[in-house]
Amino acid sequence: MFAARALSRSSIVARRGAMISQRRSNQTVPRMGSEAEMEAEAIAQLRARVRRQKEIMDATQHSHAEEVAEMWKWIKISFVVATPVCVLSIIKDILFVPHAHRPTGPLPDYMAIQTKEFPWECETCALFDLECWKKCRAEQAAEGA
Repeated sequence: MFAARALSRSSIVARRGAMISQRRSNQTVPRMGSEAEMEAEAIAQLRARVRRQKEIMDATQHSHAEEVAEMWKWIKISFVVATPVCVLSIIKDILFVPHAHRPTGPLPDYMAIQTKEFPWECETCALFDLECWKKCRAEQAAEGA
């Protein structure tokens, strides 16, 4: 009860300050009084909020056609900006960035470390290393003959 009275006193000060400086107030607690007075004040506050929101909406509302025109304007701006950026980045990648490929020939020992053998017939060959597969199969054919 004491908190409600203190809140109602501070709300009076806040209302006076809000009237002077036009700040928003989020007070929803009505002043102390009878139940009917408190209910009436709460309803009045809600109606004032709804009225203020309607004023804001009426002041800032645009037609559907205006909204669509604004949307298309920003789509066009995005394409005007994004298309040259994409084209220039592709050109830069094609012309100026060296492409890293696997070096030809056998790998140095420190790069060819295997902790366990592969689970296929040529245990030392990587799956898509076709040259290694040819050598392995030729060795297996020479051993079998």
